[in-house]
Amino acid sequence: MACSVMVMAGLGEPADDTWPQWRGPTGDSVAAGRSLPTHWSRTENVVWKVALPGRGNSTPAIWKDAVFVTTQQDERVLLLLRLDRGTGKVVWQREVGQGTPRRTGPVGNGRFHEEHNMASPSPITDGRRVWVHFGNGDLACYDFDGRQVWKINLVEKHGPFSIWWGHANSPVIVGDLLISICVQDPKGGGKSYVVAHDKETGQERWLTPRITGATSEPGDSYTTPLVYRRNGRVEVIVFGGNVLDAYDPTDGRRLWQCQAFQGNRVISGPTLAGDTVFAVEGMRGKLLAVKVGGEVLWKYAGSTPDAPTPVAVNGLVFLATNAGVAVCLDAATGQEVWKERLGNGFRATPLVSGNKVYYLTLQGRTVIVEAARQFKVVARNDLDEETHASPAAAGGDLFIRTRLHLYRIGSGKKAGP
Repeated sequence: MACSVMVMAGLGEPADDTWPQWRGPTGDSVAAGRSLPTHWSRTENVVWKVALPGRGNSTPAIWKDAVFVTTQQDERVLLLLRLDRGTGKVVWQREVGQGTPRRTGPVGNGRFHEEHNMASPSPITDGRRVWVHFGNGDLACYDFDGRQVWKINLVEKHGPFSIWWGHANSPVIVGDLLISICVQDPKGGGKSYVVAHDKETGQERWLTPRITGATSEPGDSYTTPLVYRRNGRVEVIVFGGNVLDAYDPTDGRRLWQCQAFQGNRVISGPTLAGDTVFAVEGMRGKLLAVKVGGEVLWKYAGSTPDAPTPVAVNGLVFLATNAGVAVCLDAATGQEVWKERLGNGFRATPLVSGNKVYYLTLQGRTVIVEAARQFKVVARNDLDEETHASPAAAGGDLFIRTRLHLYRIGSGKKAGP
């Protein structure tokens, strides 16, 4: 249960100086290699701090000296930026497209929740190119010099995003395929599907309709797929519409499904540890442990997250509830080990480094606790800025995106004037 699963398929060899996608090299929010800093402030241990044009909830994608981040400027312009990892300076900035999130009126078809915008999906890179997706449907590929390789729009190709509060799913890479999902309420005219594109050309390889029977808001999912890889098997695991299922990345065939969920729409994504998937029913429902293949191992009906995704390490599962409570469960049984209030609210998914769990609150405070059965706070560090995005890590440094800035935090550094 405590072992990790290699989910880097298509992204090259994992290294501690990369964070190539949402939730990192292995897709589980675990930062390998050098331990991260445990103490910082707005001035201490800050390598650099960069003001970003616009805002977004996406996580940076990092490959050696390149840091990629997406934003939406003036509620209209959708941007991809490459920053220099050493200095934080902008190497280049590209306008990928435009779109205006609707803030009032009926849900669906362009209505976005106030807590996010069209720059919620995270970029992904393989070290040669970077792919971006936005809530208007734009899906595009750029090389590291900022040249656009290809661009398509999923709304134009496959119909509207009828999800109630704005499309936010990030893509994943498997081999030469870029795989995206759309899981949404069909009543607004939108379709749910899993689609694969050739990552080099943008050509569609396959599309599989994803029919779950869920309607209205329970049909919506804001999650990102998992890539499960073990003993020659590769599966793309999708969660939403009260169904957890898996697809063959070569042709899009559904391999198995679990229909044991009874929640509402889902924001908190699934996570893997060994052959077990941990997934939370929507709107703070039960947490289910499901064996790859579809068998339910246990259910936990206590305090669960609405937005943050669980993390699993050391035979334990760590949760961050929207209300600011941290929970530790036994991964084998689902038994609650401890539960403690750490802040006033969480939206970011916790990050694991060096047997420590980094919890990032809405107010920009990071509470670091031991990844252990005994609750122990290691440190509390404040940036005092509103924070929704999940943190990233690379080369022993921590990258935190606040509402207005991107911070690179490293030991033994002081911020400039």
